[in-house]
Amino acid sequence: MTETIGFIGLGIMGRPMARNLLKAGYPLIVHSRSPGPVQELTKSGATSAQNPREVAERSRVIITMLPNSPDVELVALGPQGLLEGVKPGTVFVDMSTISPLVSQKIAAEMSRKGVGMLDAPVSGGEKGAIEGTLSIMVGGDRAVFDETLPVFQALGKTITHLGPIGSGGFVKLANQIIVAINLTAIAEALTLAGKAGLSRELTITALSGGLAGSRCLDQKAPNYLAREFKPGFKVNLHLKDLGLIMEAGRALGVPLPTTAVVQELFNALRVKGRGELDHSGIITVLEDLAGLEVARRT
Repeated sequence: MTETIGFIGLGIMGRPMARNLLKAGYPLIVHSRSPGPVQELTKSGATSAQNPREVAERSRVIITMLPNSPDVELVALGPQGLLEGVKPGTVFVDMSTISPLVSQKIAAEMSRKGVGMLDAPVSGGEKGAIEGTLSIMVGGDRAVFDETLPVFQALGKTITHLGPIGSGGFVKLANQIIVAINLTAIAEALTLAGKAGLSRELTITALSGGLAGSRCLDQKAPNYLAREFKPGFKVNLHLKDLGLIMEAGRALGVPLPTTAVVQELFNALRVKGRGELDHSGIITVLEDLAGLEVARRT
């Protein structure tokens, strides 16, 4: 598949993903609320569009990477939105983390125009987006997935078709449970070690080599060591995901007690004005509760 790709949403994740599509040789039409990333990508060979409708009119495959359900719904179905410009045979791939129920709603509207939709949220953070090693969790028609697979291969390494539309979103929510709880567990462990007067660097080295080791610990170790939490994935976005998780749990009748506690800790981080930090910054709340004085560069 070498057709023109439209890409909407050029934030921390979207910008490097779009760049990887350019590197793979795809003609790219880009649109974003912020002009800076658009200008950056047009200098690298992309073409800009004024609105989502124009993106749809000029693209065979459309990808969105947006913050939340209302953003995707507005871009897809709102005034000057994708639905106004799509043609039969277009493929719409939403790679945002949103409510699976919203994905199903949008897919139903798109199908009336002869458009196949996939929900394909990702995991791997900014590092994975830059390196093209994302894990991509896909829901939707299998034939549409197979057709779009070469595009996904330019963006990620672990690409899994999970079932009908919405399946990708539910698995991404499961992913976000594990990541949030893991980061909170790491924060508790390092705070305990710090309060005991232990070296953070040596503690991380010891933990990484045993069963407590994890990809979260490996990837976020530089943040913990530098005590600097430049966002690869913002607290505010993970808090949004935790809200979606709790909504899904209630709708499906699934108790999520540990996730509920972690959600409140993330909310406390937001209340403290730290919502723009990387989600590994949850450690700062645990340090505050423990009365552990540390120098931070946030």
